[in-house]
Amino acid sequence: MANNYNSDAQHKFSRTLLKPSLVALAISSCFATGALAQETATEADADIKLERIEVTARRTIENLQTVPVAVTSLGEEELAQRGMDNITAVAQFSPNTTLQVSRGTNSTLTAYIRGIGQQDPLWGFEPGVGIYIDDVYMARPQGAALDVYDVERIEVLRGPQGTLYGRNTIGGAVKYVTKQLTGDNEFAVRGTVGTKNQRDLKISGQTGLTDNVFISGAFATFNRDGFGKFLNTGDDNYNKELMTGRVSLQWNVTDSFSMLLNADKTVDDSNPRGGFRLFPSALAPTDAVPGSVYDANISMPVTNKVETEGQSITMTLELSDNWTLKSVTARREGVTDTNIDFDSTSFPTLDIPAFYEDTQVSQELQLLYSDDKLKVASGLYYYDGEACGAFGQVVYGLSTTENGGCVQTDSIAAYAQGTYQLDDKWSLTFGGRYTKDDKDANVYRYVYAGYKFPRDTDGVYLSTQTEFSGSESFSHFSPRVGAEYQYSRDLMFYGSYTNGFKSGGFDMRANQAINPDADEPYQEETVDTYELGMKSEWFNQRLRLNAAVFMSSYDDMQVTVQRSVETAPGVVTVASQVLNAASADINGVELEAQFAVSRNFDVSMIVGYVDASFNKVEFFDPNQQQVVDVSNVWAFANTPDLTATLAGKYSIATEIGEFVITANMAHRSETQIFEVPSILDFGGYTVFNAGVNWYSNDGHWDVSLQGKNLGDKQARIAGYNFAGAVLDNSVLGFYIDPRTVSLSVGYRF
Repeated sequence: MANNYNSDAQHKFSRTLLKPSLVALAISSCFATGALAQETATEADADIKLERIEVTARRTIENLQTVPVAVTSLGEEELAQRGMDNITAVAQFSPNTTLQVSRGTNSTLTAYIRGIGQQDPLWGFEPGVGIYIDDVYMARPQGAALDVYDVERIEVLRGPQGTLYGRNTIGGAVKYVTKQLTGDNEFAVRGTVGTKNQRDLKISGQTGLTDNVFISGAFATFNRDGFGKFLNTGDDNYNKELMTGRVSLQWNVTDSFSMLLNADKTVDDSNPRGGFRLFPSALAPTDAVPGSVYDANISMPVTNKVETEGQSITMTLELSDNWTLKSVTARREGVTDTNIDFDSTSFPTLDIPAFYEDTQVSQELQLLYSDDKLKVASGLYYYDGEACGAFGQVVYGLSTTENGGCVQTDSIAAYAQGTYQLDDKWSLTFGGRYTKDDKDANVYRYVYAGYKFPRDTDGVYLSTQTEFSGSESFSHFSPRVGAEYQYSRDLMFYGSYTNGFKSGGFDMRANQAINPDADEPYQEETVDTYELGMKSEWFNQRLRLNAAVFMSSYDDMQVTVQRSVETAPGVVTVASQVLNAASADINGVELEAQFAVSRNFDVSMIVGYVDASFNKVEFFDPNQQQVVDVSNVWAFANTPDLTATLAGKYSIATEIGEFVITANMAHRSETQIFEVPSILDFGGYTVFNAGVNWYSNDGHWDVSLQGKNLGDKQARIAGYNFAGAVLDNSVLGFYIDPRTVSLSVGYRF
């Protein structure tokens, strides 16, 4: 027994530590080679340099190369030249990152970074990746698949960011940074036409009302016919119909005090998405057979509406040359009314009408200090949010199980993080955040005869499966410790330890009829991450090479489990649990490189590798009616082992203007959609994108021709898995967009 134990322990050490270390060693060899090669750079190439990239990963504007955090930043020009018109496209340029539209919807975001995220966009269940619009946290994934307009840059911060960003950034954070107001007279309009009758329009502008009062506004509408059809109704499937707008007002009261007001609203009227059936239906044999993976049938009204809006006021006071006080007060709300057909047939085998609404108010006070030796970001944060919802599980149109409730969250936090410069080479970073969450929830699950939509007051009541109220508090201290070594102006090494925390809560789908303990709260989850990284530039800043190796230990991991359970012959229900089911190890490596080959041509590459595995998984299986350990069966969802992108950009100056040609090839290895293997799991795939941009010599006009997924690759990225005769073998897949081509014309002054 002792020998077996030692063997297993050595194997675990090899898997969790040596593999990333070997990769790191290989990368280090490349760095050494680069250092020698740099000595051969010629004076003729000395003025060919990569542009400086700015980020706000540490709550202040800094050069990307000086920030000891694994972060990707894409600016406005880069986003436009590559035709990245939605935040999900950013994942192609950030290693170990998954950003995609959730199943059955058009604007709900599924986000994973380094294996950590939220697979199920249920209200009341906290995401694992924080989404921010400027400094304001978006608590829910509905409406978070943001379209890109009037944006300055988008940042992806990988790894736990809890010290400075707090709520539920256990996997990382994505920041959507809007354009700053300058008081200059600016106006831009851009129209786009493309595949499937794409019709987009973006309008933005700003001006100065006085010398110290600036105003800006932006409006965008995105429209497209469906990639497929609901065959039995003729309605579009995978279409887009969205309007969004933003208004900002900045008042520079004095040289040291300013106020910024922001308001935004988005209305998404796109149809719900119908999934492609992998098996024919026995209950709807007359349904038209889909001719494409974007076709489906439906037994529900094609109704879907998602509205999100927010307002914020940011006040900044420069107390002195070293001290800055900042206040961010914000409010956001969202409403979703949707119908999702879980079986994609004209027969109501399993229909899910749903309604969600949420409101949040937050207040953050930041105190920033900076001098030659010390930089500190500290603050207090308050969050008050309520998320409510209800959905029906309509089986065969004969009965409806309505599941609903609300969860109220009150959260307070205090944080501080500082970096002290010991000498011209070494600096140390220390930080911590204390968070306390109070949650109050009420959950119900009633069974009605017939077909009932949520919020309908009528319905023949049959029974109660769940009805409870609960309260629970969660508190945690998350530390961060780091050291940075600035070997030279262009080469920095860093190491850090960071603890991440995600609050616990209550299962809003709790079914006490199957699991009597379903009213018990699930607890918080934590992750300890150790990271070694390097930020470097070579060949007189022609080559940028950044890398990170990380090892994470995950405890009390929250997992959402859904199973179809036959409670009696021919009687089926869907049982859900949110459990602290698992402990896991997540290890990996990330590499980002960009090289200015010449004045007109540069290439870039990202590579991410993740080795994520469960050590122990215990949960109550409603079919077996016992607790089982399935760590040898489960795997991480939405987490490919390998993500890689190779991209290039070539500029040509002519008498009629400048042409910029872009192309990239993005690869994702095999991905598991759920925690257990299923027929839905899809192999690895690679997509090709390319674009040609023209800019007039006077800087006013531009034209862009963009092609995405030019190989027309079909790749399944999400689905519903209700196999078996009882639910008509309802196994559905949702797919990436097919090949699209668009032409945009823009004018600005």
